[in-house]
Amino acid sequence: SMPSEMLLKIFSYLDAVSLLCVGCVNKHFYHLANDNGIWLKIYSSCFRPKRTIWKMKSEQTETVPLDCGALCDRKPGYWKKEYIFKQIAAVKTRVMRLVKPLDPYTGLPCKNKEAMKASSLSWIIVLKDKNGKEHVIEKANVSFKDTSVTVLWYSTDWPCLAILSTLKLFGVVPLLPDQSRDPSKNGPRRRSLIAEYHLADLTASSVAVGADKLVQLFSLNPGLLLGLWKEKNEIAFVMASLHYHQLLERSTLGSSTVQYALPPHKPVLDDVDPEYGLHDYNLHLDMHGGSCTYLCGTFKSLFCRKGSDIANGYLRLTVISQKDNTKHLPLVGTLGLSWETDAFKGNVKDCYVMDVTLLDETGKPFWCFSAPVSMELSSEASSLYDYMGHIYTTEYTDPEGKVCVELVWLEETREYFIVNLVLYISTKKVNHWYGTNY
Repeated sequence: SMPSEMLLKIFSYLDAVSLLCVGCVNKHFYHLANDNGIWLKIYSSCFRPKRTIWKMKSEQTETVPLDCGALCDRKPGYWKKEYIFKQIAAVKTRVMRLVKPLDPYTGLPCKNKEAMKASSLSWIIVLKDKNGKEHVIEKANVSFKDTSVTVLWYSTDWPCLAILSTLKLFGVVPLLPDQSRDPSKNGPRRRSLIAEYHLADLTASSVAVGADKLVQLFSLNPGLLLGLWKEKNEIAFVMASLHYHQLLERSTLGSSTVQYALPPHKPVLDDVDPEYGLHDYNLHLDMHGGSCTYLCGTFKSLFCRKGSDIANGYLRLTVISQKDNTKHLPLVGTLGLSWETDAFKGNVKDCYVMDVTLLDETGKPFWCFSAPVSMELSSEASSLYDYMGHIYTTEYTDPEGKVCVELVWLEETREYFIVNLVLYISTKKVNHWYGTNY
């Protein structure tokens, strides 16, 4: 019942975020909150026009455009859209400036963490039940590594696993980032779909990777770990491992329903000499368990020969060989994956997160992933003279390649040694990258 003129006067005192929120109340508020006069004032205060005149009022001075058609000739909401587009462009420019310098070891931007903070990027998961109802889980712990970010969600109000159909992982950025304060969860935000996982038949869509006294862990591709309470078979926590490569794009440029599509790859000129299949590849490898880092290293000048190193649809890159004990590496600490909820904490042994960043001979990211993996006790005993102990193996596979790790546990020093590390790159991946036919 309040007159529109009075509502417009009230709305004129609101900031941009509050104005966008009040426009969601009803259709009448939406149309009033689109008023060009209000938004032009907000726009002018943030992006001052080049040609202005001073318009004196009783107690204030403000800047307005010279052209009166800025109000009369524009459709309602024009200046709101202009303000939003310019704010988004300003944030994008700031982020692009941060991601421009590259780390020579990883081939990735040096300031990924700063760029994510500049865009106010966060991540949420949305659980959808079989009736179509969505449950949004916001609360998360975030930890940054050299080449990935680990996000852990836990809640006291998880829906029952039996009624859930899908889990969606979104990157979320505020529509109007404010660098002076933390982004409000109630303000307007944009979602970008990163991945979708099916939970209806968890045993068919996931791999059991480990357990402790309280929880059992299941891995879903790509890079998601689901922790279930053993006694109730209900969700305890969800952990996502997100590799920095293309993470900003996937977390901000997709829509709420469609994932961001990577630009088509243009094959690079294959200038390898006749003796080698691949050469001068570099690997950056991180092995961590959430808060603890077990290994962080760079391996240079990897290559494979065209003969024996290409078989069964894969090209083999040997990083660490059993035959060369000078390259065998110890791991810091006992491997395990840390988790926590509101009430409990734990560590699942023989599980960890593996971050692989493989660069081609030009230094460009060729194969990148971050994923939870587990170790399996081998039935074979160590045949190495320098290491007498149990052998453990870790294997990871995706459409682009495989990673095989062999470790020996030394009881005397209570540490693991990596004695064998081999990457197998899919020939389809290589042929697509270079436009060749291996």
